[in-house]
Amino acid sequence: MTIWEAVAVCVAGVGAGAINTIVGSGTLLTFPVLLAVGLPPVTANVSNALGLVPGSVSGAIGYRRELRGQLRRVLLLGGVALVGALTGAALLVVLPSSAFDTIVPVLIGVALLLVAFQPWLARAVQRRRERKGAAARPHGGVLLPGGLLFASAYGGYFGAAQGIIYLALMGLLLDENLQRINAVKNVLGALVNGAAAVFFLFVADFDWTAVLLIAGGSAVGGVFGAVVGRKLRPTTLRVIIVTVGVAALVHQLVR
Repeated sequence: MTIWEAVAVCVAGVGAGAINTIVGSGTLLTFPVLLAVGLPPVTANVSNALGLVPGSVSGAIGYRRELRGQLRRVLLLGGVALVGALTGAALLVVLPSSAFDTIVPVLIGVALLLVAFQPWLARAVQRRRERKGAAARPHGGVLLPGGLLFASAYGGYFGAAQGIIYLALMGLLLDENLQRINAVKNVLGALVNGAAAVFFLFVADFDWTAVLLIAGGSAVGGVFGAVVGRKLRPTTLRVIIVTVGVAALVHQLVR
């Protein structure tokens, strides 16, 4: 790797760390850069997963204020995410790379619709609860863990737009504001990337230069993303999520 290639990988790591903290889909920056500098797809994927862990952790720390009062929720959903992540990581080893190609664009498209219309959908769900005299379930009932299990399996397998899917599911099924949901999303992202990376340590080959460059860049980007993301209004954050999600969807359709 030349010095300029190393700079490009590190800068992509900074951008990915910031984007993952604010929205998700930072892999759309780092993965193509790793392919461009000559890494094989699987090596690029596993190196990227490990390199993005520090950024996920720094982003989650940056959102620690919004995590207050959500420990039980994080533990429950985090356990589900870990199981999904390890399942997805195992699938990456045994399945062909085309295995998720059909379902992922559909998944991202549905997630984008849920994020875009979440305020209206949430109000409709609330009105339905009021008519039935039911209270909102603090952890999303059965649907949320089930959806997160599938999304985390996808995250362990590849991960682009994983955060957007998390935001869509939690935004619809939890009675919380978007910033507090985003804080939980960052913790789940750190757990999924970390679990998948640990699994890959035993079964796959890493490019350690790429890992270190992305790790350093993403750690800085995660801090920056937390500072910026926490200041965004819900409507602005929603627009950013949808914009990045559209880019993820286009990337999946054309690659």
